[in-house]
Parts: sequence; structure tokens; C-alpha cells
Amino acid sequence: MAGRRAGLADLRGPGFLNSDPTELKAALAREAHALGFDCIGITEPGTIQKAGAHFLEFIASGGHGDMDWLAAQPERRVDPRGLWADVRSVIMLGVNYGPGSDPLAILKQPTRAAISVYAQGDDYHDLIKKRLKALARWLVATATSEMKTCEVKVFVDTAAVMEKPLAQAAHLGWQGKHTNLVSREFGSWLFLGAIYTTLELPRDDAEIDHCGSCRACLDICPTSAFPAPYRLDARRCISYLTIENKGPIPREFRKAIGNRIYGCDDCLAACPWNKFAQQGREAKLAARDELRAPGLAELSRLDDAAFRALFTKSPVKRIGRDRFLRNVLIAIGNSGDAALAEDARRLLEDQSPMVRGAAVWALGQLVEPGEFVAMKSAALAAENDESVREEWFAAS
Repeated sequence: MAGRRAGLADLRGPGFLNSDPTELKAALAREAHALGFDCIGITEPGTIQKAGAHFLEFIASGGHGDMDWLAAQPERRVDPRGLWADVRSVIMLGVNYGPGSDPLAILKQPTRAAISVYAQGDDYHDLIKKRLKALARWLVATATSEMKTCEVKVFVDTAAVMEKPLAQAAHLGWQGKHTNLVSREFGSWLFLGAIYTTLELPRDDAEIDHCGSCRACLDICPTSAFPAPYRLDARRCISYLTIENKGPIPREFRKAIGNRIYGCDDCLAACPWNKFAQQGREAKLAARDELRAPGLAELSRLDDAAFRALFTKSPVKRIGRDRFLRNVLIAIGNSGDAALAEDARRLLEDQSPMVRGAAVWALGQLVEPGEFVAMKSAALAAENDESVREEWFAAS
């Protein structure tokens, strides 16, 4: 859920005529797999009306929180033709990023940080966009002739595209009760990309819902972010709270966050369809050793330069050092380890009010009441930021 800029490329050019759309589709699939995509499907642009209506209800309910980019120009999102009137086919592609171990195991190590699986390697946006552009160029070169022009636009989670409903319409999987895509072959672990084209290509049948009566993804959510099956209130979601939320994390959710400092994999990992999942084959998306289970103490000591260096090429870098330390301090407060109190105490003098406020909460969880009162008296004498002062009084 990054800052949304339309990630598209207009590509045109002469090539070789392929008069059989079915043959072209088969060749496209072969090229996609050769480029590193794990699945491909094609749908027409007018297939997601129901999902579009559901999206508008989601926006009207305020469930998107502060993600204003979601609510902007909804007509572009609910129908691909609202984004590009000339689109005739939507090619949906997936890259498997299945983890090599249980993503929930880290939650049993409270002094270490849990980073969402997708953010432990390189940023998938860059990798997938390059592959989409390469496949789009191949399609233009292969499908066009002097008598016909093929136009394309490529998107990877950076524009007004409803990737998950389109992926279901293209038979890549179905939207589960947690609103994420589930694949019978890859479980919960697919990155999605889209190519819009003016070509009329053979369509795939939509995938059906295979969730049945299962509630595993709903029941495991630490913050009860699902008011009903197939409905998400992002304002309660740990991924939203630790990534998109720009202010202090609401107090009602802090204990439930545990040691999750960037995103949350609980609803994904709980899905029984993951028994068919495979470990991802792309090395750049694999978890870096230093991001698998980093210590909270070490992370709390990162200055801006060290933060940027550690998370170079990682999606974590986009939230910035201050929001990152906010998350780390919430995890420190949940650690139950009094030895980490010294790291929180040091950050009471940080330049960022958001960091100082989170440090207050962490100390309130770790130190004895008498010690906390003494710290409060000294800190309030020098603290001018109202949000931080409020943290001190709320923790009393």
C-alpha cells in the first residue's frame, strides 16, 4: 500500500503478425514464464462490476482510513476502462514469493522484530515492473503488423487498478475472506502485475471461491480487522497501522501488535491452502539474513543514515526512520524484557515527537511505577510537544 503514482508505459511498434489469438496467447504464456512469472491469465475489462460496487461501499464506510489515494477518482479503479478507455484485454500475472519457513514463528521471539515476508527482500515493485515492461514489449513486437497496432500499459500496485478482483476474473486465484488473493497452487503468496492492451485476446474463466466454511484468516487477526467475511477495516489492520498510518499508533491496538514492526502476515499464513504453497524461486525476493529476525535493541539504535543503509532496496525504507522507530518502540514495550527499557529511555530525547511518544508508552510497559513517575516529572519539565505530554499523562 505505497504512495500511488501511475506506473505505466505506452509501448507501440511494428512486429510480426500472428493471426491466431489462441496461438498468440500460448506464446505469451511461454514468454511470461521465461521472464520469471509463475502464473498468467486474461480477462476482459468489464468483469469486476460486483467488486467495484464492494469497493465503493468500503470507501463510503471509511474503512480505507487515511489512504486518500484509494478514494481519489474511484471511477478509474472500479472499471479498467475508466483508467484507459481503449483497453480490450487485461493480462494478469503473478510472481510467487512463498516463504521458506513459517512466518508466524518469529512471533514467539518477542525481543526480535517481525517484518512481513514480502518486505524481507528487495522491493517487488521494481522487479515486477521490469518484467512487465519486457513482456509488454514482446507482445507489441509479436502481435503487431503494418495493418494493426498493439498498445499496452503496465501496472504493478502503483495505479488505480483492482488487481485482486481482476486476478480472480483471470483465474489466478480468488479473493478469500481476508480480502487477499488465494491460489490453489501458491496459497497466499503472489505478487500481482497487470498489462492492459488494445488486443482482443482469448479470456480465461473466472476462478470460484474455495473458502467454504473456513474462518482461519478471520479468527487469527490480532486486532479484529474483519467486521465480516470478505470485509476489511484497514484502520484496525496491523499492516495499515505500522505502514500507512503516519501518526502515533492508537493505544487500543498497541498490545495486539506484539513484535510486528512492518506489516503482518497472520491472515495470510493461517490459510489452509498454503499446504500447496511453494517457496519462491526469485532470489531478489528472498529474505535477507539481516531482516529475518533482527533484534529490537539493534534496530532502536539506527540513525537515519543507518536506517537507509539497512533497508536499501527494501519497501521498509519508504516509511522513514521516525515511523519505523515508532513501531520498534511499540514492540519493545510488548517484549516483556526490562533490559530493553534502556533503549526506550534513550529515545525519550529523540528529535521526533512521534518517537518520544512511543518511547513513553514502551517505558510504561517495562519499568516499575515508581521509576516511571520519576521519569515523568523530569521529562514533563522539558517537554513542549502536546502529543508527547499526552502520552505521559495517559500512561500514568
